[in-house]
Amino acid sequence: MTTTMRRRVFVLQIGLIGILVFCASFLFWGNSFIHNQISTELTNQQIFFPAAGSAGLPAVEMADLQQYGGQQVVNGDMAKAYANGFIGRHLDKVAGGLTYSQVSAKAQANPTDTKIAGQVQTLFRGETLRGLLLNAYGWWTIGTYALYAAIGLALAAFAVLGALAFEIFLAIRDTRKVRVPNLVGRPQRVTA
Repeated sequence: MTTTMRRRVFVLQIGLIGILVFCASFLFWGNSFIHNQISTELTNQQIFFPAAGSAGLPAVEMADLQQYGGQQVVNGDMAKAYANGFIGRHLDKVAGGLTYSQVSAKAQANPTDTKIAGQVQTLFRGETLRGLLLNAYGWWTIGTYALYAAIGLALAAFAVLGALAFEIFLAIRDTRKVRVPNLVGRPQRVTA
């Protein structure tokens, strides 16, 4: 490899390492920011699962949520479990499985029915909280994927750094080679 070509390879490898390190650092920061933000906001909301096996979290009906019994919702996975497993199941019982929009249409058709009006309010509040918690879960998941991408880019940067070190080793080895002149085909002097 010529010296000019080798210099170009060095510059490209150093540039690639810089880009990979920058992107990995940004993604590590993004993961940390998202997870800290979600955790802080959920902690401030003071949302707790009822105690495991209690009337609020019956073991038979909500077996999948028993692992969270009595705990505060502090991360995306817990937010999803609370939104779908706890709030979602309670909302299904409010109006026989009807959604807010369906019950709201019934309330508009019959504005004097206080039972339907109460269901509308309960479903609106429940679905809003559920949506907010699922939004937290979604962003938590994006933060987790950012972490995985950051790890992948950091590994790629180390691989390119290894390739650069190998290229430097080859360049040093080539400069230290002892050059033996080619004597084939040359007449040799014989001294007597």
